[in-house]
Amino acid sequence: MACPFFMPMEKLENGAWLHAGRLPLGCGWSGHCAAPGHEGEVPSSEELQEFCNLGYAHGCARLPPLRVWDSVRFGARTICGDANVASLGRIQVRYVCERAHRPVEHGVLVFDSIKARWDQQHRDARVQRMAECFVASYLAKRRTQEITQAAAS
Repeated sequence: MACPFFMPMEKLENGAWLHAGRLPLGCGWSGHCAAPGHEGEVPSSEELQEFCNLGYAHGCARLPPLRVWDSVRFGARTICGDANVASLGRIQVRYVCERAHRPVEHGVLVFDSIKARWDQQHRDARVQRMAECFVASYLAKRRTQEITQAAAS
């Protein structure tokens, strides 16, 4: 779950997370804050590690007291099947926006990895950007798995 006010911009290669691959966006990200009154502010390394990349950032000084969401969670699966060739290369990204550990909004966004474009996008630019980062991490992990499997064969 990432903070709903975090606007990730690039992968953070030198983060201090024990299991970076388990982070909500698939790895650590650097970026800026999009909270009202703090738009564009760059969080410190500690804030990125403790709040921005994890959500439920109650200790963050930038977190507005009145907000719709506390965190955004993502999951993905590749849609494929012989019966529907048009679905090959499509990635279903499921998202859940939570408040007080309960879902407030949820839905599905679809990314066409062959055409490198979204079939549908989220109306909130922050959630859309997080979904883009999540898909980038998802595709990188899949490529690594494919290379590992090919080498083992």
